Amino acid sequence: MPCEVAARFLILYGSQRGQAQSIAEEICEQAAKYGLTADISCLSNQDKYNVDSEIRPIVFVVSTTGEGDPPDTAQKFVRKIKNKSLPHDHLSHLRYALLALGDTNYADFCNGGKTIDSLLQRLGAKHFYATGHADDGTGLEVVVDPWIEGLWDALKKTFSGMSASNQTGAARSDCTQDNNHKNASGQEKNKSDLEVDLHLLKLSEVHSQNEKNVTSDSSEAETRSTTLVASLKQSVLPLSESVLKVPALPPSYLEVVLEQASTEGETVPSGTDGYHEVYISKAVQLTQDDAVKSSILLEIDISEQDVAYQPGDSFDILCPNRASEVEELLLRLDLQMQRNFAVQVSLLKNSSKKAAKVPLHIPQNSSLQFILTWGLEIRSIPKKAFVRALADFTRSSSEKRRLLELCSKEGSADYNSFIRDTNVCVLDLLQAFPSCLPPLSLLFEHLPKLQPRAYSAASSSLQHPEKVHFVFNVVEFPSCPEHPARTGLCTGWLVDHVSSILKPLGTVPASECLGTSALPKVHVRPRPSSSFHLPSDPSVPVVMVGPGTGVAPFIGFLQQREKEHETNQDATFGETWLFFGCRHKDFLFREELERFVHNGTLSHLIVCFSRDEPDAAGTVNRPTYVQHNLLLHAKNIASILLKDKGSLYVCGDAKNMAKDVNDTLLEIIGKELQLDKLDAMKIVAGLREEKRYLQDIWS
Repeated sequence: MPCEVAARFLILYGSQRGQAQSIAEEICEQAAKYGLTADISCLSNQDKYNVDSEIRPIVFVVSTTGEGDPPDTAQKFVRKIKNKSLPHDHLSHLRYALLALGDTNYADFCNGGKTIDSLLQRLGAKHFYATGHADDGTGLEVVVDPWIEGLWDALKKTFSGMSASNQTGAARSDCTQDNNHKNASGQEKNKSDLEVDLHLLKLSEVHSQNEKNVTSDSSEAETRSTTLVASLKQSVLPLSESVLKVPALPPSYLEVVLEQASTEGETVPSGTDGYHEVYISKAVQLTQDDAVKSSILLEIDISEQDVAYQPGDSFDILCPNRASEVEELLLRLDLQMQRNFAVQVSLLKNSSKKAAKVPLHIPQNSSLQFILTWGLEIRSIPKKAFVRALADFTRSSSEKRRLLELCSKEGSADYNSFIRDTNVCVLDLLQAFPSCLPPLSLLFEHLPKLQPRAYSAASSSLQHPEKVHFVFNVVEFPSCPEHPARTGLCTGWLVDHVSSILKPLGTVPASECLGTSALPKVHVRPRPSSSFHLPSDPSVPVVMVGPGTGVAPFIGFLQQREKEHETNQDATFGETWLFFGCRHKDFLFREELERFVHNGTLSHLIVCFSRDEPDAAGTVNRPTYVQHNLLLHAKNIASILLKDKGSLYVCGDAKNMAKDVNDTLLEIIGKELQLDKLDAMKIVAGLREEKRYLQDIWS
């Protein structure tokens, strides 16, 4: 009797920026190839599922955000399963697998997924497949791809076991295995066809080249092949002659229609929930013109808005894509004449994509230029699925082959080297592969939402009522073979945006010379921190580590303490230590920091210069980085944290500085307490758990 119902499982995802959702959707799309049916839902849609009574196997895909927290879309679910009144066997019926996403540049790697995993285990749920921990610091696909490959066998074994014990809750006929066999045969056939096609493509290119170079002898050809260097546009042996295993072509699901209609008056995205349009009342260049990095301080006027913040909080800033890059993209897609046309987006009627929906960040009836400017992250690094889809719209056989290599399993190293590590975007790919002509719908399907950029408050409202300060370095990406030189998306835009009021340090602010109508505006939204604040008890000592612009939140801390000193002189205040690092010409907030020391707000200002001039012997004898100064004051640090129950705050670069500071802290605690590394790690973990070792870091 024919089988009509495939084994079903449920996919639940918790996503902050779309990566977990994208991976969950990929799993959903692949399920049918293995004779399985997947239902998919965001963890926030609790009306779509019920783990309390769910008998289907569940696959969770969960990212991590903030200070090691589950994403916002998973918070309600976490609160539900965290309920301590639930019995320990509440979810003993549940069989699940979990893929956690994180970044080893941050302390709480994959902690969002780990939190859900441990809570499910505590309630009696059982793994049917080992938990995966994917690292965005080295490339999610390194773990994600093999994890998904192994998932299908694990699911089939689970269904087989459930069927044997009559626990599936759904009828399954005897032909399931036969169908699976047919699906597997179909996969092998499709795989073979693809391998043959790619092999022929390779041979046709070699044959064409041989025809052009018929007089060249084999030794010359061998010499040429050995001098080739891999790049974004070309591969070398063995990849250039490998049979490739490429990801499945993602199904198209959007239909995009451009209509000639009025779209005037568009300035910023509508529905900017929680954002406030405010004036930039001051813009100051904190560094000298010949400094290696350009640091800018902005003052935002929030006097007309209902905005409250504490030192340690951050603010989201809405920024657009660069106008020049939008123009290049329109030109490359041959849509420059339709830039002001209204965009209508709908679902394709016959799409095979499961749970397809029109992306909410693409507003209907907005102009094409507006959507490319404010809606889509055109600077985002294309995922392999996007590269795979682009290959299908590439006319040149050699260019198509190279795109397929870049998205293949065999080409993972090239993908990392020439796309991921070099921050290549879709525009760079289109420039590198001129015969690639994708439809607009493909970009709408694969480009994520343009995200706001977060900046730490560098002020206290006690010191600067109705104002908030930000400080940032203008990020610069030097030119490379993969793309031209460019500045950071938000920092580059901000410095251009405030160019009319930007003044050197120590000069009269433009706001005192201009009316408010001449001041630039920006849209901001407060992002309160859950824990990166000064201790509520002012007698608790604090240690702050913030090289470069990482000092920003600590300026706010010290302004706050300074005002608290003034208004409550009889109170007991703990010691404050600031470990600051910079280049000689980048000593940010020098006068203000020296004032804090002079009036007693800052007990110890420990500064190191990473570009010190060598002495007569050609050596630099002073500490170079903040972690070196921490070691020099190891006894004080250990005493503050372990004896006085003080707090340690670290702000700045996650990739290098934060890791080095963490390693130094382990060394200090191990040495001062005579502990091995494992026991020192337990002490540091305890400090984190007690919220006395806090980080505000970025990669």
